[in-house]
Amino acid sequence: MNSDFAYGDDQVKLIPLGGFAEIGKNMIIWECEDDAIVVDAGLAFPEEQMLGVDIVIPNIDYLLSIRDKVSGIFITHGHEDHIGALPYVLREMTVPVYGPGLALGLVSRKMKEFDLRLPTGSQVVRPRQRIRTSRFEIEFFRVNHSIADAMGLAIRTPGGLMVHSGDFKLDHTPIDGQVTDFYTLASLGHEGVNCLIIDSTNAEVPGYTPSEREVGRRLLEIFPKAPGRILMATFASNIPRLQQAIDAAEKFDRRVAVIGRSMENSVEVAREMGYIKAPSRLFIDANDIHSLPPENLLVLTTGSQGEPMSALSRMSRQDDRRLQIEPTDTIVIAANPVPGNEKLVFKTVDNLSKLGAHVIYGGSSGVHVSGHASREELKLMLNLIQPKFVTPVHGEYRHMKAFEGLVSDLGFRDNAMLEINNGNIIAFTSKEARRIGQIGSGELMVDGLGVGDVGRMVLRDREQLSQHGMVMIIITVDGKEREILGPPEVITRGFVYAREAEALIEEIRERSHQCAAELLKDRGPKRNVMKKKIRNILGNFLYQ
Repeated sequence: MNSDFAYGDDQVKLIPLGGFAEIGKNMIIWECEDDAIVVDAGLAFPEEQMLGVDIVIPNIDYLLSIRDKVSGIFITHGHEDHIGALPYVLREMTVPVYGPGLALGLVSRKMKEFDLRLPTGSQVVRPRQRIRTSRFEIEFFRVNHSIADAMGLAIRTPGGLMVHSGDFKLDHTPIDGQVTDFYTLASLGHEGVNCLIIDSTNAEVPGYTPSEREVGRRLLEIFPKAPGRILMATFASNIPRLQQAIDAAEKFDRRVAVIGRSMENSVEVAREMGYIKAPSRLFIDANDIHSLPPENLLVLTTGSQGEPMSALSRMSRQDDRRLQIEPTDTIVIAANPVPGNEKLVFKTVDNLSKLGAHVIYGGSSGVHVSGHASREELKLMLNLIQPKFVTPVHGEYRHMKAFEGLVSDLGFRDNAMLEINNGNIIAFTSKEARRIGQIGSGELMVDGLGVGDVGRMVLRDREQLSQHGMVMIIITVDGKEREILGPPEVITRGFVYAREAEALIEEIRERSHQCAAELLKDRGPKRNVMKKKIRNILGNFLYQ
């Protein structure tokens, strides 16, 4: 398994743009003289105080400053925190993307939404395949995670062999039968690893992470006991879990409907590419669910994190035209709340319970297992790789400290553990690793109108608007002729001082005028009725 790559003693720089001392927006640059590669390009979801923000991506100013030397972007797997920023990167620079089949399938679908295509030269890679650039050799190896086709990377550089674990767990009974490539891991350790960048999400969790098959066993207990429909919400990208739910549906004579945009996209891509294996007859259109007896239906849906506009949240408010919750429904929320989402999830559970549905959720319910390695698995990875240096990634500061204790327990030398933050420039040679500088990093907030237009002052204004804001519309009408005299006047207080406000206020003005003009036709309603209708229409628009 050893490579013929010619190691030297050149300086190789590691520059993380995201994913260090945080969970989300994973993105790393490896740079050596005239060559650079990027590992992952992910997003993070907005924190509660980021009002109006859709997603958060890394600041890529430094990457764009070296775009001419970037040879490729290498993707470990298809989760949004590893691929979600790709469209924003690729509309600024053209560089080939390499990654597993499912990841690139999901990326291609995402690119179409931006009216983009994957750049020329992009390719699907297989485990143990190697890609050469002028200064790097990148080898992919199989790992297990909560999505199919997850990979780690062995990156051979002039400054030594670097290993990136990717997000991983050591599942000996994965749903697709593709076990972690222990042989390659041991071979890399024998070759000699300079630095290991390792997933630390579960560094505080003792023991081993249970196999995904445990969820399948629990579903086989739930399905025969459910008196009516079963609705299951989970992460749309968790293809192994979706496969087990679909298998259970087939076993217990249930058809499968899919509701929710991201779920529909994931299931469609996974079926097209063969990652979900099921007969076509098993699936029905979501608009046809009422044609089946309730006991013969499984609905796969979005909303496991309580997102207000997700399908399950809308159903919990009886606000989904295709499906109204019934007391005989069984709701399975097969995911734990991401930190910060607990209130949203519990609100959804409360709403569903008030409607009489039986809701199965939470860590003790058996319908969720983590996709990340616990402490004993992390120890095994470290002992297989035996790196000279190690740095935790995909974890917050508390995870980093827990991982530091684990490294110490295994007897690694005192300076083996590297605490790295986003924007640090770490120089590696075969002999040492040291911090040599800092770049501007941070985050860019995307709010649907642009990237980086929203800053902290705008967020402050939006918070003020959410608590104390006011929008007043004044429409002057000729009472006799029943016609509008001039454009409506829009007055705001506690509103946003930003470029998007101008367009939004103009939209308010146009909608007000159109609504009033339509209401004035055929003598129109009384003034109070007219005010109420305009208020309702604009209220819905502004809420959205």
